[in-house]
Amino acid sequence: MAIQIKKGITLIVLAVWGNLLFAAPNIQQWQDKSGAKVYFAQASGLPMVDVRVVFNAGSARDGNKKGVAALTAALLDTGTGKLDASAVAERFESVGAQFGVGAARDMAWVTLRSLTDTAILDKALQTAHDVLVNPAFNQADFERDRQRTLLGLKRQEESPSAIGQKAFFKALYGSHPYASPVSGELKTVEKLTRADVLGFYQQYYAANNAVVVVVGDLNRSDAEKMVGQLLSGLPAGKAAEMLPVPKDDHKGKVVKKIFPSAQTHIFSGALGVKRHDPDYFELYAGNHILGGSGLVSLITEEVREKRGLAYSAYSYFSPMAQFGPFMMGLQTRNDQADQAFKVLTETVSRFAKKGPTEKQLDAAKSNITGGFALRLDSNRKIAEYIAMIAFYGLPIDYLDKFSDKVAAVTTGSIRDAFFRRLRSAEFKTVMVGNIRE
Repeated sequence: MAIQIKKGITLIVLAVWGNLLFAAPNIQQWQDKSGAKVYFAQASGLPMVDVRVVFNAGSARDGNKKGVAALTAALLDTGTGKLDASAVAERFESVGAQFGVGAARDMAWVTLRSLTDTAILDKALQTAHDVLVNPAFNQADFERDRQRTLLGLKRQEESPSAIGQKAFFKALYGSHPYASPVSGELKTVEKLTRADVLGFYQQYYAANNAVVVVVGDLNRSDAEKMVGQLLSGLPAGKAAEMLPVPKDDHKGKVVKKIFPSAQTHIFSGALGVKRHDPDYFELYAGNHILGGSGLVSLITEEVREKRGLAYSAYSYFSPMAQFGPFMMGLQTRNDQADQAFKVLTETVSRFAKKGPTEKQLDAAKSNITGGFALRLDSNRKIAEYIAMIAFYGLPIDYLDKFSDKVAAVTTGSIRDAFFRRLRSAEFKTVMVGNIRE
């Protein structure tokens, strides 16, 4: 789950994408003099540029100050030494630029979208640089956003879905940094101070802890100058240490939480995959068949079509720096919760033993590769993908070989990967609803 804060300003763009044919971007890579790694893809045709600066500064770095990473990211564009939040927004708006900040478990990021006209881009970069390098973290802004976070956390206590997801991560990860929600916990956010935010920023918002992605209508020389201008004055710092590996006790667990709702929310799963996982493509393609393809997935067929136990049901892998979760979920009537859960686990167990049919796999491959171009049909989407490649240190030709990797998957390799990795008897399960404990 990511906390996304976008305070973008309206940008009028006239673009015709229909005639563009997909081709994986040609990614160039270098190291800026600040120490940051830079990934650049030239995209001619539209006079625009998308920039994404990603820091190894997600909520997994919170320590005992849960919520500080998300609060730090949220406060970045609330003012600088010279500008308050309104002035920052006005400067971006005056040149039609969009600026955003956000945080997830692994990372925090800053984004900028601007036209490439020199005068426009210079002003946008100057403002983005000021926000990134000279954030004020004013006490009044800190207290306002802290109270806003607390209000959001209190609202989540009234949501069975939010309660269930938090409990699932806690059951799955225990004391690991991934266990805590990105936005933190009431008891920890209540104790956060401006000094905590400033200390987090100073430790993790450093050039050696960052990757920069630039996609747009620029040549490499212009891109190098732009990155240099954006990062000028950002401390070199050092890269964050590698996160610990989550421990798997290989013991099944069912947690039932009573909640006065008409339906029971069920979350079930296990430790899944890392970004560099050797089984990634087998698990990705297999899950597309199992529960990742919406109404045509096996889980939906068993839970909804055959038995009418839920409107929708799903499963997904969420790869991260360390083992992200494999999660299945659904909502069902309280009196059907046990039956729905049984069908869910039986379906994944059967799939792990038998794997998919050739027909199912052919359809999945066609769907995945056929829709891949749509995931890269804008500079912004390309920048997001390249940022993922850069942050996790994936091969620079990852996008070029993606379809080939999917095509190489077989029914046997999927069955083998699922059989080795997923055992329903070891799943951690959370059920939230008006049910019996």
